[in-house]
Amino acid sequence: MGTSVSLAVYIVIEVLIALVSVLGNILVIWAVIVNQALRDTTFFFIVSLAVADIAVGALVIPLAIIISIGLETEFYSCLMVACIMLILTQSSILALLAIAVDRYLRVKIPTSYRSVVTARRAVIAITGCWVLSFIVGLVPMFGWNNIQNLRKQHNSSYGEIIITCEFETVISMEYMVYFNFFVWVLPPLFLMLIIYLEVFNLIQKQLNKKVSSSSKDPQKYYGKELKIAKSLALILLLFALSWLPLHTLNCITLFCQTCKTPMIITYIAIFLTHGNSAMNPIVYAFRIEKFRSTFLYIWKKYFCCKSGRELNRANTANIERSCSKNVI
Repeated sequence: MGTSVSLAVYIVIEVLIALVSVLGNILVIWAVIVNQALRDTTFFFIVSLAVADIAVGALVIPLAIIISIGLETEFYSCLMVACIMLILTQSSILALLAIAVDRYLRVKIPTSYRSVVTARRAVIAITGCWVLSFIVGLVPMFGWNNIQNLRKQHNSSYGEIIITCEFETVISMEYMVYFNFFVWVLPPLFLMLIIYLEVFNLIQKQLNKKVSSSSKDPQKYYGKELKIAKSLALILLLFALSWLPLHTLNCITLFCQTCKTPMIITYIAIFLTHGNSAMNPIVYAFRIEKFRSTFLYIWKKYFCCKSGRELNRANTANIERSCSKNVI
């Protein structure tokens, strides 16, 4: 009875996270489409991150729920489900890294930034991030998995193996810790930390330099850069706080095989990883004025009053002007 109740609670929470994640990140992409002021290179990377988060809500969480009820499936079918989760996680990390590099270039080379970071180069960078994510996430499909261990358990040297689909059943913990965590999670996180510290340092130097200057434009520019850098650094912090607990549990599983992790701890770690996909739109709404104004505009035009024709045209124009004026 207790197990059934906990499973039901788990499924309800997962469904709520999925709904918030999908709807919130669709709103992010919608905002970029609606507001021309949001269509610069930084927001290309934010859209890429939103796409990954939508996929988590629409694909990964439903698959996780199916797995949680003890789905019996063929080994490689289960492995592909696990690899999809790895691909989306990696794409989020690389998108965050691309955003950090973009903010660094904005403050390091403000005058030549637009000629260096063009839309075409941003698209190439995003494509490269996704290709690399697929390569890293699909490594288990090419042999680094638990198939040989399971074959020994089933006394089968060939043919299909039917298993109860669970992440740890198909994915090698050596892969998750030594390759995924130590190579593709920790180093990018440390690199992003260094980049943001340098961004804050450069901005602070420029703001201090311009305090005695009569020119207000540079100070205004760097003030806005400081604000957006803080918001994006918060996104990074939330990502780290959401994913490090699960990777820590993976390390415990690998290095302390006699240790038993309580199921509630595992559930909390899973909720944090999935919930991270729902956090970003909330941060954008509260921390980035340009997004907040556009979200309000979309709400008033398409939901609050149902038909756009029912909106007062002057009021709509005012909202649109407020969106375009909110330059980061």
